[in-house]
Amino acid sequence: MKTSLRLIPAVLAGLLLLTGCPSQKDATDTTAAAEAALPKTPAFSADSAFAYTAKQVSFGPRVPNTAAHVKTGDWIIGQFKKYGLTVQEQPFEAKAFDGNILKSRNIIARFNPSAPRRVAVFSHWDTRPFADKDTENKNAPLDGASDGASGVAVALELARVLTAQPDSLAPGVGVDFILFDSEDYGYDGVTQSDKKNLLEGQDTWCLGSQYWAKNVVPANYKPNFGILLDMVGAQGAKFGREELSRQKAPDVVEKVWNTGSQLGFSDFFLYADVPQVSDDHLYTNQAGVRTIDVIDFLPSGEFRPYHHTTKDNMSVIDRRTLKAVGQTVLTVIYGE
Repeated sequence: MKTSLRLIPAVLAGLLLLTGCPSQKDATDTTAAAEAALPKTPAFSADSAFAYTAKQVSFGPRVPNTAAHVKTGDWIIGQFKKYGLTVQEQPFEAKAFDGNILKSRNIIARFNPSAPRRVAVFSHWDTRPFADKDTENKNAPLDGASDGASGVAVALELARVLTAQPDSLAPGVGVDFILFDSEDYGYDGVTQSDKKNLLEGQDTWCLGSQYWAKNVVPANYKPNFGILLDMVGAQGAKFGREELSRQKAPDVVEKVWNTGSQLGFSDFFLYADVPQVSDDHLYTNQAGVRTIDVIDFLPSGEFRPYHHTTKDNMSVIDRRTLKAVGQTVLTVIYGE
């Protein structure tokens, strides 16, 4: 779901002004120290993540109660099982704002389930049924290439890489990939004023994470932290430090953004504060999992033009964006 709860002016990180001319030796030492701070991490394949994105889109819009939705979910589960992860489905029914009962399922896939220390990677795998920001086709369903498929693709590639490593090169934590359903079937009062919201006063978005937060799987789940991936595949994506993330897990925000910068992805991970976004991390935080949101959201409090339009298709997906997010998250996991 992608509606800003509060729009506040962006607060840009202060620029550190350097005076004098540091010696070449000092500069070398600084670079070496920065490189030494990063753990040895396997490579995240952008080509593989791109292919996973394209495969999801090929099924058609992943709207609950459709054949494409069922087939995509089955495929995602099959991929996790192929890589040897322990997979659990969490079926549920949710009432949408228009009265439809959505047959839904969250997907939980666990890498190294016996490890006591854990990290959660969240995303959503459904697509919005209405391109309500589209100037021509506002009632058309979306491909959801970035908004949905890209986050799942990064999760799948992370799972593939982790399971491909010998035990001697495995990270020191287990990883849980928790994919929420029926996230994007919400009511937007600005773009859908012609529709009636039958759930006035309720949050009509993030239905899968709302259900999970009330019925947490695995039971008594307390990972070190969680990272929500939402719209992480578009060319030129900009990931600002979202307000709720800074409130609930400032240390995780710092860890992820510093890692991205050290890896050379500072053009994606901006040291800029952005307004709070109503997204799945609202409910994972309520469930006691300190979660940050990595989301393509501008400091101005706006989403980029492809958002909730038919333009959110494979033409916006960029391998370098997938690489930036995937390699950063993988490095953070290996640093735990």
